[in-house]
Amino acid sequence: QVQLVESGGGLVQAGGSLRLSCAASGRTFTSSAMGWFRQAPGKEREFVAASSWIGGTTIYADSVKGRFTVSRDNTKNTVYLQMNSLKPEDTAVYYCAISKYSWVTRILYDYDYWGQGTQVTVSS
Repeated sequence: QVQLVESGGGLVQAGGSLRLSCAASGRTFTSSAMGWFRQAPGKEREFVAASSWIGGTTIYADSVKGRFTVSRDNTKNTVYLQMNSLKPEDTAVYYCAISKYSWVTRILYDYDYWGQGTQVTVSS
């Protein structure tokens, strides 16, 4: 059974930083890209960042480019999202997900395993 567990969310002031972690278990994901999405109240889930599992290719939403960094530790089957210069509009539940594909993708339906989400709240 595939399981994704996110951690690292919390309350932070604008301009602050948080690092989210996503630990995957259940099988080896050496050929799958992984992504981060977020969903604010009343809004649709949106793409944030993604990383290929091998090769280090990364992509970002324009709204977080230059502030967020996605990375992974293959030995721990874990993906991270370092979030700097946080803004109130970054407030959302953040989800990690495993892609059906090895290449990075922004499309929500390209991901077939999801974590339970972790709340990030940025105060002004």
